[in-house]
Amino acid sequence: MSNNQNPQTNQTTDQLTTLLRGFGSRSILHQQAIVQSLGIPANDYISIDLLNELGPLTAGELADKTGLSTGTITALIDRLEKIGYARREKDPNDRRRVIIVPTYDDREEIKSAYQPLDIAMRHLAQEYSESELELINHFLAKAVSVLDDQLQKQ
Repeated sequence: MSNNQNPQTNQTTDQLTTLLRGFGSRSILHQQAIVQSLGIPANDYISIDLLNELGPLTAGELADKTGLSTGTITALIDRLEKIGYARREKDPNDRRRVIIVPTYDDREEIKSAYQPLDIAMRHLAQEYSESELELINHFLAKAVSVLDDQLQKQ
């Protein structure tokens, strides 16, 4: 990847970071609308979304990822189990550990809540070539890593 530092690159980079902040803000607003329509607290939904993205985690790992205390996470997991969005299981690699497994993937209300955005994003993606999409995917994966690093520093 290029490291050009000409004025045009700086202007383009400034525009990119501004657009990413705007995208982040709108993502938060969209997620708030979804959790409101589902009737679950935002931290609960963020937790099950992280579990779905990262796979099963221990309560401690989930607390680290969300920045919530282990006591808060325990109550959160209890709520998620009660409504069928996650379950506790013995870790198959270490039976002494308990992992939290997301179970909402097949829930119709989740699918229908995300379907309009999913369709719109797939339609948008059709405007790009395969190689352009690979570049976008590469950039977004690195952007997620940058965000993870920033969250760890806070």
